[in-house]
Amino acid sequence: MEKVRLKDVIDVKKMEEILQNFSDVTGLGAIIATPDGKNITKPINFTEHCLLVRDTLHGKKGCFRSDAELGMLSLQKGGVAISPCHCEIIDLAAPLLVNGKCWGYVLCGQVFLSPPTEEMVKRATDRAKNFGIAPDVYLEKFSKIKVVSQDYLIAAGNMLQVIASYLIELGLNKLMQEKLLEETKRRSEYENIIKTLELKTLQSQVKPHFLFNTLNTAARLAYLENAPRTAELVYSLASLLRYSLRNPDRLVSLKEEISCLKHYLHIQEIRYGDHIKSQINIPTEIENILLPIMTLQPIVENAIIHGLEEKEEGGIITIRAYQKDETIFIEVRDNGVGIDKKMLEVIKGNIEEGKGHLTGLGLQNVDRRLKMYFGKESGLEITSEKGNGTLVVLKIPIIKKGVENNEIQSNDL
Repeated sequence: MEKVRLKDVIDVKKMEEILQNFSDVTGLGAIIATPDGKNITKPINFTEHCLLVRDTLHGKKGCFRSDAELGMLSLQKGGVAISPCHCEIIDLAAPLLVNGKCWGYVLCGQVFLSPPTEEMVKRATDRAKNFGIAPDVYLEKFSKIKVVSQDYLIAAGNMLQVIASYLIELGLNKLMQEKLLEETKRRSEYENIIKTLELKTLQSQVKPHFLFNTLNTAARLAYLENAPRTAELVYSLASLLRYSLRNPDRLVSLKEEISCLKHYLHIQEIRYGDHIKSQINIPTEIENILLPIMTLQPIVENAIIHGLEEKEEGGIITIRAYQKDETIFIEVRDNGVGIDKKMLEVIKGNIEEGKGHLTGLGLQNVDRRLKMYFGKESGLEITSEKGNGTLVVLKIPIIKKGVENNEIQSNDL
């Protein structure tokens, strides 16, 4: 909730319509501002005098300063505050307090509580000169300002405060409902993917312990037969299979994910020889951040199959990670054949629309899983150019290993 601002909650056009109706009935100028004094709505029914003053540089600064000071006074009081502005015209401010938080304040008035005195008129003449306005023009506008009772002004201000606060409350409720619907949809989609993954996993888990034991036996046999590279290949394959068959519903550390990736790359480097090389650069301080299991391997596999396999002289895959504010960025870059512009647009479109495989393979699945775990601000971006390789960037909020039950802690609503 802390990141939600007033303009995110209210319908500004609707609020301006309400202010206009309020001004038509009361004859008072009105505006709504944020707690730091920035206007959310346009000025409604401001007096000719105030519009004239605000049209000058010196006058505009004075008006903004007066509005901000009166707004702060109302926040400190926790209720209606009345005070003359820098032009000695009476304004009212009332704070917009909803759910224990101040979202801003309403300003209305631009009136006198009693007819101006001769001394006020004399001071008005001096102000006109300071503003660079002809005194006769200024006094003509000054004389048109209406006189109302203090009770009338307070009653009108209270009414506007109640209406604006109610609209903010409605906006907050709508925002919460939209967030809950989005979260429900995200969880439903995620559960469907998990069911699909579990089914595929079960289909592939025909006596997995027998499979691992057989692979380990083959590795030991390779060592006995003086075939160390074969043994390394079998051990890497066993480790990769064991990792891939872990619970797909869990988060793992980046360190674990990189360890799995090294086994996969080792297998591919043995398979392709010098045709494929890799570099990994992961700072130790971010090794414990969490991400869905089997996030990086599909991206690297995609780079090998579609980027480096087709390049006659082979190439290199570079994986690096870095932190910016509260977000981790992981880059997977290859110097392969690249993707032409038309095909790249198709791939990006498929990612955005969620099309593609749901079995743990493909960029679309990686993007969807990240968004389901961490929200729509996470995910991946892909850039490429034919003949110049491809770059895939993953954006992940910082969730460090040790969070109980792998719960996602976020600043979202």
